[in-house]
Amino acid sequence: MPIYVYQVIRDDGQPGERFEIRQGIHDSAFTEHPETGQPIKRVIVAPFVAGSHSQTAIERKLKNPKQLENMGFTRYEKQGSTYVKTAGKGPDMINRE
Repeated sequence: MPIYVYQVIRDDGQPGERFEIRQGIHDSAFTEHPETGQPIKRVIVAPFVAGSHSQTAIERKLKNPKQLENMGFTRYEKQGSTYVKTAGKGPDMINRE
């Protein structure tokens, strides 16, 4: 079921609270807030599309040691008081002491 964004219609003309409701694609649009009874309208928003520069794709690349190395980064993981290199160039270990 799709998730729709609704906005409260305020008397002063300013944008009101926005909230999401999951409802069937063939269901009629709500006209009143389900909890407060205030008038609302459905708002058209851009869909989330996960491309190569989305936050999800970037996080996936940062978890992959080979990708990090290709992008010129070095990654270390903490093991006790020592940091051990898992990707990239640089010393194999860094002691915290």
